[in-house]
Amino acid sequence: MALDIIAWIIIGLAFIASFAGIIYPVIPSPLMLWIGFLVFQFMLSDGDLSVFFWIAMVILTVILIISDIIANSYFVKKFGGSKWGERIAAIGVIAGSFIFPPIGIIVVPFIAVLVTELVQRRSPKEALYSSIGSLLGFLGGSIAKIVIQLIMIIWFFIAAFV
Repeated sequence: MALDIIAWIIIGLAFIASFAGIIYPVIPSPLMLWIGFLVFQFMLSDGDLSVFFWIAMVILTVILIISDIIANSYFVKKFGGSKWGERIAAIGVIAGSFIFPPIGIIVVPFIAVLVTELVQRRSPKEALYSSIGSLLGFLGGSIAKIVIQLIMIIWFFIAAFV
């Protein structure tokens, strides 16, 4: 009984940590979700989660991992950014989570892309648009991650209790 309570606390904390990973990218959101799933599978059930559940979670995990990359690249490109702007935006999100969390994950990539595009002799207007693209990319990726993680967690609870 006490072990069950501890397992559910671990599962809850893992799921909460997965959402913290959106603000602090150094926390691996997919790994946190999987810790919750695996704790349930091996500590609370006797293989109750179906093969279909596990296949779906693998697919959603892959989508979750690439959602940031796709959203960031799409918006930076759409707003006229360069390949270097795309790369610097990704690095800026990670660096920003350390420099000035949680606001840094928005401000640092914005400024980093702006400077990167200016260094590449883009006009200030083009550089600003690229920076706005990096901001929209981050926000779009974050929204996608929230939705995907919610789907995964809700699916888990349905699979665990129904």
